Amino acid sequence: MSDPRSGSIKHRGWQVTFAGMGINLALGILYTWSVISQNIPADWGWNESDKSWPYSWACLVFCLIMVPAGRMQDALGPRIVAAIGGILVGVGFIVASFTTSLIGFVIGFGVIAGAGLGFGYASCTPPAVKWFSASKTGLIAGLVVSGFGLASVYTAPLTKWLIVSFGFASAMLTLGIAFLILVVGLSLLLVPPPPGFVPPQSAAQAKGQPPAGNKVDYRPREMLRTPQFYTIWFTYACGAGAGLMIISKLAAIADKQIGISLGFMLVAVLAIGNGGGRVLAGMLSDRIGRKATLFICFVLQALLIFLLSKATGQNILGNLWATATMAALIGANYGANLSLFPSLTKDYFGLRFFGTNYGLVFTAWGVGGFLLAKLAGSMYVRFQTFDIAYWGAASLLVIAALVTLPLRAPRPRPIKIPATAPQPVNT
Repeated sequence: MSDPRSGSIKHRGWQVTFAGMGINLALGILYTWSVISQNIPADWGWNESDKSWPYSWACLVFCLIMVPAGRMQDALGPRIVAAIGGILVGVGFIVASFTTSLIGFVIGFGVIAGAGLGFGYASCTPPAVKWFSASKTGLIAGLVVSGFGLASVYTAPLTKWLIVSFGFASAMLTLGIAFLILVVGLSLLLVPPPPGFVPPQSAAQAKGQPPAGNKVDYRPREMLRTPQFYTIWFTYACGAGAGLMIISKLAAIADKQIGISLGFMLVAVLAIGNGGGRVLAGMLSDRIGRKATLFICFVLQALLIFLLSKATGQNILGNLWATATMAALIGANYGANLSLFPSLTKDYFGLRFFGTNYGLVFTAWGVGGFLLAKLAGSMYVRFQTFDIAYWGAASLLVIAALVTLPLRAPRPRPIKIPATAPQPVNT
């Protein structure tokens, strides 16, 4: 039997990384919601607040399912959990294709597909990062989750084309069947390393320099006792919520605020930034640290949302190229959250219970997205402007940046060593 520490086993890290990226390229259909919602037939009678509900519920269910899905991933492995995710996403879209009611769409897209997103997403990053050394955590996490961000590059125009060519219901049905087959197929490639596997060392580690981060594995209940968890949770909710708010309403912002009819193109441009930002932020954080990278992203995102709030068809910020640039940068800063926070969770709380621990941290993503996306829709219905939502999101980002400054890794817990039996004394 080969020793997992000896390097004699076949390294499947890149296979798992790109399989996880492929699964996320399917699951990222969530980010196409602004295109889907803009093409909901007018005779359904939905207003902007109604159109926020399926997306908001999808975000909330997604994050809540991440906790049990992470626990299942830790216990059963990623293949089964990812396959469950693919089946649920497909079934959710199929259910949505047979209804015109808001409640039916919330159940299909929001609850069933949202749960599938949680199972699928929870199973991708943990097996990938376990194959690589700590010096590559940011890069690998960024690559895996970049698929989720990049998905709208093809799903936005594809969804638009399917709806125009075959109708709304047929488009939802086609997407559901396709993603069910794709995710279940790719789940077979998610192979975790064997127990006791030690990844190849980086050059710095080989020279005797210890990797950054906390070497102690925190159980979920132990993590919940640390103040670091709550700081991380709050800042994640602010950063993710602000980005999800813009993503959910970008097509409406382009149409109603700026007067651009090509909202689906802006969604695709934002997706490029979203995917690229995850990889670049992960690589940057491996060099300058997670905290410094987070601070930069929060401040820049607040500035970009402020600029977007000023964009109209009558000024230079409303120009198609300027709007596209802002959309790409907003996507990049939002995407950075999705590589930085799993990396930060691993650094601070260890890898052994990573699936469950990150599931708990990830609830911040769903709560932030649910509240701010709903805020944007509700405020627009009441005041016919997104200004209140813009200012609220920008303020939360500034607060998150300031809260990040004193963040430090928790002190390693003392290791309890059982007392040795007393030695007999010769007399």
